Parts: sequence; C-alpha cells; structure tokens
Amino acid sequence: MPEPREPDGAIAPTGAGGAMDLAATEGATLEKTPGGPAGTGPSAPARSLWSDAWRELRRNPIFIISALIILFLVVISLWPSAIASGNPLDCDLANAQKSSTAGHPFGFDGQGCDVYTRTVYGARASVTVGVCATLGVAILGSVLGGLAGFFGGFWDAILSRITDVFFAIPVVLGGLVLLSVVTSNTVWPVIGFMVLLGWPQLSRIARGSVITAKQNDYVQAARALGASNSRMLLRHIAPNAVAPVIVVATIALGTYIALEATLSYLGVGLKPPTVSWGIDISAASQYIRNAPHMLLWPAGALAITVLAFIMLGDAVRDALDPKLR
Repeated sequence: MPEPREPDGAIAPTGAGGAMDLAATEGATLEKTPGGPAGTGPSAPARSLWSDAWRELRRNPIFIISALIILFLVVISLWPSAIASGNPLDCDLANAQKSSTAGHPFGFDGQGCDVYTRTVYGARASVTVGVCATLGVAILGSVLGGLAGFFGGFWDAILSRITDVFFAIPVVLGGLVLLSVVTSNTVWPVIGFMVLLGWPQLSRIARGSVITAKQNDYVQAARALGASNSRMLLRHIAPNAVAPVIVVATIALGTYIALEATLSYLGVGLKPPTVSWGIDISAASQYIRNAPHMLLWPAGALAITVLAFIMLGDAVRDALDPKLR
C-alpha cells in the first residue's frame, strides 16, 4: 500500500509540531512588518491615552474647524487693532443707527459707535471672562474634589453637603443678587462669581474620577510598595483622572461666555465703558425693529464663539473616551 502524501501547501511536520512552526512563521512576518497590518504587532510602539486622543483629534473636522475659530478669537482678543483700526469708544451721534457704509461694514449703533469695531473689541472681554473663569473653576474644583475623593471619610461628606448647597442656588438669580452691589467696571467680579458658583460641578466630576482611578491595580501596587499619598496622587491618580475634568471644563468655557453676556444684558455683569457683546446686545434690543444690524453682529459673534467651544468640548470628549470610538 502506498504511503499517504501530504497535500500541496500543507505544513511539513517538524520536530516541534506544525502548529508551532506556523506560529513562528507568523511571528517572523510581524517582525518584518513593524506594527503589523493594523499597527498592532509586537514591534508597534506603545501609545498613551493622550497620544491616541491627539491622533483622533487631528482626524476630526469638527475639532479642526472649532480650533481655528477659537484661535482667531484669541488673536483678535490679544490684538484687536490688527483688524479694527478704530476706537470702540469713539462715537458720533450724527451716525446713530445708520446702516453699513464705506469703512463701516456693520453700521453704527444707537450712540453712533462703529458696530464692527465694538464687535471686534468685545471679544476680548468675553474670552477673558470665559478662560479665567474656566481656569479658576477647574483648579479649585479639581483640588477640592480630588482630595475629597482620595481621602474620603469626614471631609468627603462635608464637601458633598457644601456642593449640594451651591447646586441649589440658581445661577442667574445668584448673579442678580451678588453682582448688583458691585460697582467695579472690571471683569474680575464677574469671574469671581462664576468661580464661586461653578466649582461644585467640576468638584463632583473630579471626585468621581479619583475614586474610580484609586481602585485600579497599579494604585494598589504603589500603595503596597510604600508610596506616599502625594506621590500616588500626582504620579498615578491625577494623570488618569484628569480627562473627564478637561472635557467638562472645555464645554463649560462656552457656557461661561454665554453667562457673562446674559448677566451683562441684565445690567449686573460687565458695565460701560467696558466693551462687551452682552452690553451691546442689551443696548441694541430696543432698536431691533428700526436697526436690526445693531443686534445681529454682536449676537452672531456670541453665538459662533459659544458654538465653537461646545464643538471643541464634544470633540475632546469623543477623543478621550475609548468607548465612543
């Protein structure tokens, strides 16, 4: 009887076994092609959460568009004279409520001020309030919430009750009450009010994120090896718990800009001679029938700014949350 022959293309038997030979062949192939066909081979470099997030953001058109809008807003906030050569406080009543003319594309407001110049200069106050309020809220909320989540116990219970009290205060009503007694024309009272009522939200987010992170195995291993509390917080917990705080803070930045405009519209936020979109919207509301251009341009700039920051926050959230990919 003739001996059976292996079919063509079959794995030739070896001393180690055909399956092991096949595995070795695949491993050699992956080594020749670093990262494998999908970048997942043994030679592929390890990527962190932040590198993965940056990679996703660069591919997201929403992030690119919103980032370009925000970059433009930051530039005109720092150097408004680069695109608006006039003075926002230089007004002429003879031009009151006039529509667009040569050199004044947005027309004039009720006091004869150039709407284009005031719209450009108004970005400075709005962006300053939004950025400073967001930084203050993020720092204060992250520190208090992170410490409460890490240590727990009595201080965690106290912080939870304090945040419950602040959550019960309506933001606009609180602004009407607290800012109505302020006579300063600067942006700092408005920023301080936003930080005062905004930190509890970030504190809750940071607390929950720290509680989740400190239960991971690498934190328990660091504790078993005798790592101090400060080392565990700064080296192991904070880098892995900060992502939700960044997402919420980015979205909240647009909300704070809208809140500043709301308070200025109600007369308790920024006050003249400060140039603000909220102040201009409030002044233009009574002329909306006769001169709608006075309201259109500052309101449009405000809407685009808030939308850009919300879009940026959504893009950052999608990039930092692996479950959404």
